[in-house]
Amino acid sequence: MSTPTNRGVAVRVEGLTKRFGGLLALDGASFAVPEGSVTGLIRPNGAGKTTCFNMVGGQIRPDAGTVRLGGRDITGLSPRAVWRLGVGRTFQITATFASMTVRENVQMALISHGGRSRALFPRADRMYVDEAMALLERVGMQDQYDRACSVLAYGDLKRVELAVALANKPKLLLMDEPTAGMAPKERVALMALTAEIVRRENISVLFTEHDMDVVFAHADRIMVMNRGQLIVEGKPAEVRANKTVQEIYLGTMHGLAD
Repeated sequence: MSTPTNRGVAVRVEGLTKRFGGLLALDGASFAVPEGSVTGLIRPNGAGKTTCFNMVGGQIRPDAGTVRLGGRDITGLSPRAVWRLGVGRTFQITATFASMTVRENVQMALISHGGRSRALFPRADRMYVDEAMALLERVGMQDQYDRACSVLAYGDLKRVELAVALANKPKLLLMDEPTAGMAPKERVALMALTAEIVRRENISVLFTEHDMDVVFAHADRIMVMNRGQLIVEGKPAEVRANKTVQEIYLGTMHGLAD
């Protein structure tokens, strides 16, 4: 699969393969995410999308293939090592510390990124206060900084998670079902906010999503997987008009052929 010639490549995977017992989740998948792009990865129900994300993020080691971040081979590195190299991540189910406040969650990410997680002094709640508040302002959560995450509405939790993901100043942001569990209006608002932030700061995004309205509204490019392989890649209009994609998703992708 080719990438636009006027952009570099944020992440490139080649021949990525993973099998879970008798299930072949990925079968030699190869693709590249251009720098500064918002790229959607879609497929019919199956394990491939999240498995792919987990191999890029270091949660799963591939059986075969390579993952390169800006030309650097990161295949098989630990999630923390990948994170420290500039890969942020959000998950289908929000991953925040429920008993901590909104600001404390972001402070913890900043402390870890700064390599000070083992420091005893000064107290953690006094570290990176301004930086945490700046991140919360970027996602519209500054007014709720002192609330515990356990009492937040789900859409607000997603915003906190985005702020945490931005704490390591990522070059690449992986977003696995970023609007899962959200109401339609919340989905639109979150993805519009994300697209605004990442394009302004030239962060590359690879995201998966079941809501095709979200995918086609916000992705610069869309990649389509089927049976563990990447079969189609292109601009949203090109993918929407592709007959193979329409056949694969017939009856499952509302409005694809509209």
